[in-house]
Amino acid sequence: MERVIDAAGCLLFCRSPAPLFLLMRHARRWDLPKGHAEPGEEILQTALRETEEETGISAQRIDIDPDFRFAIEYEVVGAKRGNYLKRVNYFLGYVAKAYSPQLTEHIGFQWMAWPPVKPIQASTIDPLLAAVAQHFQYFPLRLRKLP
Repeated sequence: MERVIDAAGCLLFCRSPAPLFLLMRHARRWDLPKGHAEPGEEILQTALRETEEETGISAQRIDIDPDFRFAIEYEVVGAKRGNYLKRVNYFLGYVAKAYSPQLTEHIGFQWMAWPPVKPIQASTIDPLLAAVAQHFQYFPLRLRKLP
C-alpha cells in the first residue's frame, strides 16, 4: 500500500467590493496556502495553521464556509519525504479585506477576480475552482457580504 500524507489549506475570498480570491506564487507555478498535518491535528486546524503560517492572516480573521470542503489526491515522486500519495483538503474561507500576505514560503501573491477568466493550474487549482463555482450556484449569497 502506498504511503498517504494528509495536508490541508484554505482558498481565501475577499467579498467586498467585488469577489477576489488569493493565489500564492512559487517560482514556477501558482499555489494556495497549505501544508502537512501534524500528528493528532484535526484537518481544519491544519488548514488554518498553514494559512496563517504562509500568509500571516490569523485564523480569527477567516470565516470558514461550513458547507464546503474539497479533497484532491496526487502522487509526489522524488520528494525529500520519498514517494507518497498526498491528500489535500481545501476549505473555503472569507476575509474582510484583501490583506497583503506576509510571504514566508512564496515569492509573491495576487488577489484575482472571481470568476477566473482562464485556467490557472490544471492538476490542482482548476478542479478546486470548478468545485467552488458549483458551490456558489447553490449558495450564491456566500459571495456577498451579509449584514
